[in-house]
Amino acid sequence: MPKGYEVERIAVKNEDRLAAAIARGSRLVVLDERGADRSTAQFSKLLALPTAFVIGGADGLPEEVKRGARILLRLSSLTLPHALAQVVLMEQIYRAATLLAGHPYHRA
Repeated sequence: MPKGYEVERIAVKNEDRLAAAIARGSRLVVLDERGADRSTAQFSKLLALPTAFVIGGADGLPEEVKRGARILLRLSSLTLPHALAQVVLMEQIYRAATLLAGHPYHRA
């Protein structure tokens, strides 16, 4: 079986699991190296509505998932291991939540 076939089969299986895991009515934000850059203040505005963030695996995400996203977001121009991307995303969610709660931001 060619490797490309196996990757596609796994991607379709994961797409089904992904759709089941996202709460109905959530805005889908996909992390992608070709996504838009956002400042922390801009990022915090994403959390004003229920938002589901998706980080792809080593082979990325299926194009169908990317097309279904409201926003494609880039965390960095650097290539990050997926575990580190999760940590960076969590840090930004924390910073955004503190901004939304009215705490001062150190760069404001």
